[in-house]
Amino acid sequence: MSVLGVVICGISIGFFKRAELGVDPFQSLMSGLDALIPVSFGTLYVIANMVLILFALITDRRKIGLATVINMTLLGYIAQYSQRLLIRALPNPGTGVRFVLLFIGIVVMCIASAFYFTADLGVSTYDAISLILSEKQTRIPIRVLRIISDLVCVVSGILLSLLSGYTWKQIGASVGIGTILTAFFMGPLIEFFNVHAARPFLNRPLRSERNP
Repeated sequence: MSVLGVVICGISIGFFKRAELGVDPFQSLMSGLDALIPVSFGTLYVIANMVLILFALITDRRKIGLATVINMTLLGYIAQYSQRLLIRALPNPGTGVRFVLLFIGIVVMCIASAFYFTADLGVSTYDAISLILSEKQTRIPIRVLRIISDLVCVVSGILLSLLSGYTWKQIGASVGIGTILTAFFMGPLIEFFNVHAARPFLNRPLRSERNP
């Protein structure tokens, strides 16, 4: 389930990027880094997560698991190749097609997140930050911490893109309506797919249990 979640999530990021209508907050930060640092997106994703994982290893290693490593090493490359395939398949998508791609990206990412979280083998390095901070103190709820971390990612992504010489139109491909939609709708959609897909899949009886 962890591997399946990471693979599907990587594919969904490819749809987000091809739609060019905004990505989720962490990917907006990655887009800013990608504009500034001359390495492939997959390699850059690994480097960025290696930096983030140091925070988790120092503060609370319990949040790091097999799924964290799978996410860190695979997701960026899958997203990179997914975007390349979509560029070849849809070299000049119109506005309507781009919104369809965005819709598919959101739904697929929520399905992926449901499988990834339900597998319970660790969280991504980015998710670990807000979880660890919420447990280290009780004054600020985790929802507020997540909003703060998302805002930091979005603002940092914009500043990095501007620093690399991107125009506001180019920045709109990574920070736009897709970013807003993921902020408001991903939570409920992930829970929906948790209930109707991931948990039933995890709890289904094995063949040996069905036919003793």
